[in-house]
Amino acid sequence: MSRVKRRTLIRQGKVFAVLPTALTLGNAVCGFGAITFASGWTNYDTPTSLFVAGCLLYLAMVFDMFDGRTARWANRTSEFGAQLDSLCDAISFGVAPAFLMIQFSVSYGYHPRLLWMVAAFYVVCTVLRLARFNVEAGDDEKPKDFTGLPSPAAAAVVAAFPVMVFGPTVLASSEYDIWGESFAAALDWIAVRILPIVMFAVAGLMVSRIRYHRHFLIRGRRDGPAIIRLVFVLMVIAAIPRIAAPLLSCWYAFATPVELVWYKYLHPWFTRRPAVSPAPEDEVRRAG
Repeated sequence: MSRVKRRTLIRQGKVFAVLPTALTLGNAVCGFGAITFASGWTNYDTPTSLFVAGCLLYLAMVFDMFDGRTARWANRTSEFGAQLDSLCDAISFGVAPAFLMIQFSVSYGYHPRLLWMVAAFYVVCTVLRLARFNVEAGDDEKPKDFTGLPSPAAAAVVAAFPVMVFGPTVLASSEYDIWGESFAAALDWIAVRILPIVMFAVAGLMVSRIRYHRHFLIRGRRDGPAIIRLVFVLMVIAAIPRIAAPLLSCWYAFATPVELVWYKYLHPWFTRRPAVSPAPEDEVRRAG
């Protein structure tokens, strides 16, 4: 091998090693940007700032989705990358969504201390979820399912509400004409007041032992139910784009525990048949 070709391969190897780290750090930068916009530090108005903060959280999820795949594709996976990914996730999917929720709901009747406690509980559950994931990821075999709700999915639920409420205003969308002013106002009223409750619920799901599928939409070419779910997702996005983000993110977060409760507790109770009382002894003898 010539010296020039060897130097070229070394440079390509360095580029492949830097690319996954750059994507992971992009995740952290997006999380910090979401905190910056949600804090009101910029010169934008509140709807625009909270909408941009929610969009930055979704952009952080894109970076988080591709950094691991890029590292495996370049054969550059390492313990350093795994730990760096968890630290960045703690910022983007732990601190940033909690701060966004406080800024989103503080002006609508909730006591600031109550919001702070819910946000602190969410941050603690996110850190515990990431620590447990690091321990489980150390096994040789890659698990097919997640134990507990993944932190990016929990952050997607939180970010969906500001995006839904302020999206039509910031983007000057005409979807208010489709829904009607009264229905849109009622939808916004419910979203603002229910978000702290939803955050508390997804925080508990992160530290639960509920198994979430790693590939929720497509698990294989012959997975019929997954294809049906994918078609349903595309139909929701096309038909009702304004509520698509909270609807789909809450569907992923809450469908699995609701299904578990139904089949484990409620379904046996509804399908239980009344016990048949035994025939009296005299009637048995007459029949004989």
